[in-house]
Amino acid sequence: VALHLPGETELRQGAQRSSVLRRLNELVPPTRLIRAIERVDPLPAIAGPIAPVAPPDPALTGVAAVGRAAPSVVRVVGVACGLGVSGSGWVGARELVVTAAHVVAGQEETWVEQDGSGERFEATAVAFDVRNDVAVLRVEGLDAPPLRSVAASPGRAVAILGYPGDGGLVATAGRVGPTTVVLTEDAYGQGPVARKLTSVRGRIRHGNSGGPAINARGEVETTVFAARVGSQGGFGVPSDLVVRALAGARGPVSTGDCTGG
Repeated sequence: VALHLPGETELRQGAQRSSVLRRLNELVPPTRLIRAIERVDPLPAIAGPIAPVAPPDPALTGVAAVGRAAPSVVRVVGVACGLGVSGSGWVGARELVVTAAHVVAGQEETWVEQDGSGERFEATAVAFDVRNDVAVLRVEGLDAPPLRSVAASPGRAVAILGYPGDGGLVATAGRVGPTTVVLTEDAYGQGPVARKLTSVRGRIRHGNSGGPAINARGEVETTVFAARVGSQGGFGVPSDLVVRALAGARGPVSTGDCTGG
């Protein structure tokens, strides 16, 4: 579907304004809409420093700790302004899932799915940080072990876990770079804003947003939120910002407006 192709911002914004889609959303339950409409992760592509590290190590995707972490990496799905959105997330505490803010922006209903389980759980946003593009969802009944966050160590090999292209769970070799303050955009593409980012070397695709970069010990070094303009690398939310979001997660919060594209 053309309006769902990456970069088709004008078509996407037109669809979001469509009275027909709004009426369809009222008549057809969102769970059915998700199956009927192609899912899109509005993965940002931003300018920023390239990760000055060695190439990724493909062997890391097969280590035991990465395999043990996999059940704690979930697909995050919902409908925002009549369009299906799909991204990734990971369990950061009991019944709490970390994802990217732009994945759940503007959603009235959100669900998470575990790879291969066939189960879907309702999710409620309990933290939503537009500036740093990170959100926390409360998912009652989700039985998956929390993953531990650690400060990114530049040069460390990681496996980027997520659901690119709305497919199954995929582990992609990567390597984390330095964590620096960069003048860039927020979750809505507004800026300039000064943000702390962790650079990542490795292939990052639509659907990876909100997924973790896991080291050989099964720990989360950073949470992916954007690709880098002009390369296959990208950027992640530093772990200290994720830990802060988890600590501040309380009652339900608004997820704001839909993203523009």
